[in-house]
Amino acid sequence: MASHVVGYPRMGPKRELKFALESFWDGKSSADDLKKVAADLRSSIWKQMADAGINYIPSNTFSYYDQVLDTTAMLGAVPPRYRWTGGEIGFDTYFSMARGNASVPAMEMTKWFDTNYHFIVPELGPDVKFSYASHKAVDEYKEAKALGVDTVPVLIGPISYLLLSKPAKGVEKSFSLLSLLDKILPVYKEVVAELKAAGASWIQFDEPTLVMDLESHQIQAFTNAYSQLESSLSGLNVLIETYFADIPAETFKILTSLPGVTGFGLDLVRGTQTLELVKSGFPSGKYLFAGVVDGRNVWANDLAASLSILQSLEGIVGKDKLVVSTSCSLLHTAVDLVNETKLDKELKSWLAFAAQKVVEVNALAKALAGQKDEAFFSANAAAQASRKSSPRVTNEAVQKAAASLKGSDHHRATNVSARLDAQQKKLNLPVLPTTSIGSFPQTMEIRRLRREYKAKKISEEEYVKDIKKEINKVVKLQEELDIDVLVHGEPERNDMVEYFGEQLSGFAFTVNGWVQSYGSRCVKPPIIYGDVSRPKPMTVFWSTTAQSMTSRPMKAMLTGPVTILNWSFVRNDQARFETCYQIALAMKDEVEDLEKAGIAIIQIDEAALREGLPLRKSEQAFYLDWAVHSFRITNCGVQDTTQIHTHMCYSNFNDIIHSIIGMDADVITIENSRSDEKLLSVFREGVKYGAGIGPGVYDIHSPRIPSTEEIADRINKMLQVLETNILWVNPDCGLKTRKYSEVKPALQNMVTAAKLIRTQLASAK
Repeated sequence: MASHVVGYPRMGPKRELKFALESFWDGKSSADDLKKVAADLRSSIWKQMADAGINYIPSNTFSYYDQVLDTTAMLGAVPPRYRWTGGEIGFDTYFSMARGNASVPAMEMTKWFDTNYHFIVPELGPDVKFSYASHKAVDEYKEAKALGVDTVPVLIGPISYLLLSKPAKGVEKSFSLLSLLDKILPVYKEVVAELKAAGASWIQFDEPTLVMDLESHQIQAFTNAYSQLESSLSGLNVLIETYFADIPAETFKILTSLPGVTGFGLDLVRGTQTLELVKSGFPSGKYLFAGVVDGRNVWANDLAASLSILQSLEGIVGKDKLVVSTSCSLLHTAVDLVNETKLDKELKSWLAFAAQKVVEVNALAKALAGQKDEAFFSANAAAQASRKSSPRVTNEAVQKAAASLKGSDHHRATNVSARLDAQQKKLNLPVLPTTSIGSFPQTMEIRRLRREYKAKKISEEEYVKDIKKEINKVVKLQEELDIDVLVHGEPERNDMVEYFGEQLSGFAFTVNGWVQSYGSRCVKPPIIYGDVSRPKPMTVFWSTTAQSMTSRPMKAMLTGPVTILNWSFVRNDQARFETCYQIALAMKDEVEDLEKAGIAIIQIDEAALREGLPLRKSEQAFYLDWAVHSFRITNCGVQDTTQIHTHMCYSNFNDIIHSIIGMDADVITIENSRSDEKLLSVFREGVKYGAGIGPGVYDIHSPRIPSTEEIADRINKMLQVLETNILWVNPDCGLKTRKYSEVKPALQNMVTAAKLIRTQLASAK
């Protein structure tokens, strides 16, 4: 019985790749140093899987930044602004596309399906000259082979690549990206030919877009693509891998009838209908790569339940054609539980990170082959039982309070225009008010301070004194820059979710449970294992301290319930919306305490609301209903004069704009700068938005400093579609990852641009 892993985290157990990348970008180490760290990581991952007994080990799932960007490089689809002149794409061009450089901005970044991973969006058009410009897939296959590991090279399939792309600037929005299929397939054929020549016997094409509600011409393009590749692929075993949901029934029939394909990878964790689909008909003689080990969560697999699913599949596809696999790449989970020294034994027994999931896959494969490790299975069963019965998981009062929320809609008492009038009387802000999103640069000094306090090397008194100093510095800087609504900079916070989770019950935290978000940026999601409540106020002290330092309005910063949910590893023993309502009630207490303490503006970030949207249209309305309801629960009890802000990051909002309006926030700040004002097209198309809105005027994810003229131009574009009295001016995200040398001039230019436009508006009256 065979075993397979779809993909593996790249960052390394202690974020080795992150530190190597940042050192290289800062000019502190060479390209060779970076390549050495990368090669060591790849080699240890392949060896680990081989030692665990995995039969189908992936290669080319490593990336220096992003796997979609790697495909763009493979196809030579470099936008002209990067002035690439041909040849093998090197770090300069590659990282310029990812991060921008001194003269040109980065490519757009957006969420990878419904995960918290971001990919670099290809920019395509009829004039792109595709050419085989990065041999990474072949090089990594050969590299593994030289180490004695025969791998399955993984490529993003041609259809998913095109469907995840966007028309480049200047190309008609209606341009059919799939019309480029005939231009990219010759490059795919070259790659396949080289892999074959290098000795590959299997090749994996990731086609996750197959789980979406595709139109018939898109499904037809998929059939055409693999028909055209068929002769090139002959002599190779071909696996088409899908994940994150089940495949629609019609697509499933078409996929499984493709003649040149050897095996199909299906997600049996999020694909709740997948088992029924396979039972309804699976082609004889084909392999089923059954994704029964969850690649997106940290809970130990229920081995007995998985084994029973596998046994029923075995009866359908045959013993020798069933391969035990992960539900998706393990990229979306933490790396290795071995590095967790602070979790207690009971909780640890409930968990499995990527390294443990590899072992689970192999244990299931062996059990199916009649070599069941009884000790391993019985330890797993004991852990499952202890989790079900543990008193730390259930809090009856919380369960009751959350259950009573169903059925009411929790709206604020008056409409948004009346509230904005009341708030303006109190706040007296200028037209086009300026603000920032919340965080200011997290310097080495701040990180050291938090580390020492956590390690009890400094007293609470010293810590508070130093954090106050930092807040004062941030407040004074904003006053000097003449920003209208201030923030305290969040020096006391490690992460926008972890900071709150540490103060809520029902959450656990890891030391090294890092997961890649984009590039070198990693997040450490909390683990929600039990019912959630707020024992005491979490932010009131710091917000009131900051407000006491200035006469300008000080915005309090909270993370919203949906974002806390979507950026955590969530318990899988109750519905997600039930956990979300529990978090909403905890945040409601915090909002009301901030208001009582005299804070007039409270921002409740829902950065991740869009990313939790189910991939299938039939499931979206239910999600949006409870997600928007959860947000409204947090602030339904405040007075009209308290201004509620929310912030949203990288996403395609156009399809959920009515839900965003339904959140009923007073002001929304929204990422916009990297997506080329795509967001503004919603308002051009006539959607009426009466609340305050601040589409980001510059991209904080790039070190580039935008000029006053550039920002003024952006504001003018916004004013073409938005009313002057609702527009706010702000960066498009928090500033924690930037340096002060970048932040000061960028904010200065932003304020100057806002004042410039104010003057122009005043003189035009």
